[in-house]
Amino acid sequence: MLSSVLIANRGEIAVRVMKTAKRLGLRTIAVYSEADANAMHVRMADEAYCIGPAAARESYLVIEKIIVVAKQAKAEAIHPGYGFLSECAEFAEACAEAGIVFVGPPASAIRAMGLKDGAKALMQKAGVPVVPGYHGAMQEPKFLKEKAYEIGYPVLIKAVAGGGGKGMKRVDKAMDFDEALASAQREAQGAFGDPRVLIEKYVLSPRHIEIQVFGDTKGNVVHLFERDCSLQRRHQKVIEEAPAPGMPEAMREAMGRAAVEAAKAVGYVGAGTVEFIADGSQGLQPDRFWFMEMNTRLQVEHPVTEAITGQDLVEWQLRVASGERLPLLQENLAIGGHAVEARLYAEDPEKGFLPSTGTLHALEFGSAEGVRIDTGVEEGAEVSPYYDPMIAKVIAHGATRDEALDRLGQALAGTVVAGPRTNVRFLKALTEAEGFRAGDFDTGFIDRNVEALGAVPQPMDAEAARLGILKAIDTEWSHRNWQDGGLTDENTSPWQHVDGFQLGTARSITRRYWVNGEMVEARLTWPGPKPGHGEPNVAVTLDGGVSRFLSDYLALSHLPMFRQTPEVLFVIRNGRQTEIRAFDPLDVDLDHLDGGGSVKAPMHGKVVQVFVEAGQQVAKGDRIAVIEAMKMEHTLVAPSDGTVTMVAVLAGEQVAEGAPVASIEASAAQAA
Repeated sequence: MLSSVLIANRGEIAVRVMKTAKRLGLRTIAVYSEADANAMHVRMADEAYCIGPAAARESYLVIEKIIVVAKQAKAEAIHPGYGFLSECAEFAEACAEAGIVFVGPPASAIRAMGLKDGAKALMQKAGVPVVPGYHGAMQEPKFLKEKAYEIGYPVLIKAVAGGGGKGMKRVDKAMDFDEALASAQREAQGAFGDPRVLIEKYVLSPRHIEIQVFGDTKGNVVHLFERDCSLQRRHQKVIEEAPAPGMPEAMREAMGRAAVEAAKAVGYVGAGTVEFIADGSQGLQPDRFWFMEMNTRLQVEHPVTEAITGQDLVEWQLRVASGERLPLLQENLAIGGHAVEARLYAEDPEKGFLPSTGTLHALEFGSAEGVRIDTGVEEGAEVSPYYDPMIAKVIAHGATRDEALDRLGQALAGTVVAGPRTNVRFLKALTEAEGFRAGDFDTGFIDRNVEALGAVPQPMDAEAARLGILKAIDTEWSHRNWQDGGLTDENTSPWQHVDGFQLGTARSITRRYWVNGEMVEARLTWPGPKPGHGEPNVAVTLDGGVSRFLSDYLALSHLPMFRQTPEVLFVIRNGRQTEIRAFDPLDVDLDHLDGGGSVKAPMHGKVVQVFVEAGQQVAKGDRIAVIEAMKMEHTLVAPSDGTVTMVAVLAGEQVAEGAPVASIEASAAQAA
C-alpha cells in the first residue's frame, strides 16, 4: 500500500479522498489557492501548501506547481480527484516523469478517451454504437452549421474536451446556431483550453445511463453496474441514482459488457465511467443505447455505486495504484438496494439557477436513516465565485427506490443554509415529483416541469417576512420584561425611539424594511396592557394582510430557521431563504431613476463580452453583456426598449453581484 498521497484538488472531493486515505494510514497532503487558505480540506490534511492565486488557471491547473509541492512533501502518489487536472494526460505524464504514482489511468488511456471525437471513432471501430453526428477535425463555423443541417435539428454542440455541461449547447433552429456555437467555443476554451466542438443529433426522450468500470495492472476489468443521471439541468446532473429505474437485465448485461470492452480497448487502469445515451421513449431496450463518452476519472456521483455495492471506490483506486489486484471480480459483485444522490448547489432556482456566492452563515444538514453527506465546506465558510458552486452531496440508500427517495427527501427537508441561496427546496420538490417517482422521466424532465418544481420567480414569502420582522423587534428589545401581556421596559420600544410616547395605551406605527431587496411597509401594533397571560402583545401586518404576533415568533425561535448578522436577518422557511435588512432613509432605488432600468450583475463574475455602448438604441431582450461565473456563461439582456445611457463595465473586468452593468432609458412608448 502507498504511504502518502497528495490530493491535487479542493472542496468536497479533496475531503472525500482524505477520509479514505487516512483510514488506510496514508499521510495526506493538500494544495490550496489563496482563496482556499481556510478551507476544510486544508485543515484536514496532515500537510498543506499554497500554490497560487484564486483563479484555477494560476493554481489548481498549473501542473508545475503541483509537481514541485509533491516533491517537496515527498508524496508517493497524487490523486487528482475530479475536474481540474483529473483528465489531463500531460499531468499523468508529469507525475510519471517525477517518479510519482498517478492515481488514475495511464496517459495513453486518457488521450484515447479524453477527446470525444477520438473516443467515438475508437468505439465505432470496436463495434460499439455511437450517436449520429459530426466528430471530425474541421472547425470552420459555416462548415459546422452545414453539418448541423445534414444531421437535422435539434442538435447538440459539445466541447471535444468537455464535461460537466460546459461547452455544451442544444440548438433547435438554424437561426440560433451561430450564437450557440460561439458561446460553446468560449466556454470550452475557458474551461479546458480547447475550443473545438463536435455536433451530434439530439436524441428525443434521452436517458443518460453510465457504467462504472474498474481495471487493475494485471489485466482485470470489471463493471460495478449502472447509474442513471437523467435528471439534468443545462446538461449538468442534478440527481443521480443506482440502479437505473426500469433497467432490463438483458440491457444491463449488454451495457456492462460494452463498457468493459471499451476499457480493455485502451488498456484502462483505475476508476472510469463509460457514458451512454438511451432512447427511453418506449422503455429501456437492449438495442436502443449509444456510446457518448468515457470519463477517465472518478465521478461526482460515485457514492451511489458505493451504496449499492458496499465498496469504497477511493480505496479501490489507492489499492490499484499501489499495484494490487482488484478487490473483487465480476462474479463477486452484486446490487443491494437502491441509492440516490442530490447535488446541493449555491444557486438560485427562482432566478434561472444563477450561482450565488457569499458566507455560509448557517449550514446544517438534515438526517435520516441510510443518509450520507459528502461536503467540503462548513458553517462560516465562503462560497467563492472562482469554483464550482457545490455545497454538498446528499446520498440516501434504502431497500427500495421509494424508500431511498423518502429518506433523501427527509434529509433535504431538515437542511438549513443561510447566506448564498441554494437549490435545496428545488431538490426536495424533485424527490416528490410524480413523474420522477413513477420512473417516467428523461433528460428533459426538469425543463418540462420547471414551473411545477418552483424554479421560477416566486412572490415574497410574507409569512417569513412577518416572522423575521418580529425577530428583529425581539432583538431590538433584548432587555424586554413581559408581564401580564405588557412590556414593562418601555425604554427599549420602537415607540420610545420614534415619537417619545410610552406604552400606556394602544399604539400603532409603520416601519420600513428591505425584504429580498424590495422595500415593504410593516404595521406594528400594540393593543395596550391586557389582564392575564397569553394575550398578543406586538402584532406585525404587511400590506394589510394577515397579522403575526410576537408570541408566534417566540414559539418558533428555538427552530434553526433564523440567522442574523449585523447587516441582515435570514429566515429559512420550507427550504426558501428570505433576507430582511433595516431600511435606511438614505437608500435609493437605483432601478427606477432613469425611467427605464438598471442592468445589474446577477452574480459575482467576469465580464466576457459587452455588446452595447452609450447612446445605442436597444429592444427588449437584446444582449447587453455576457458574464462568466463558476465556469458557465450568463447573458444579460435589456429589460425594455430604449436608449443605453451608461455602460459601466469593460470586457475582462470582475464585477460583484448587484453591480451596475448598464442603464437604459425607456422609450416614450415603453414608459407610457
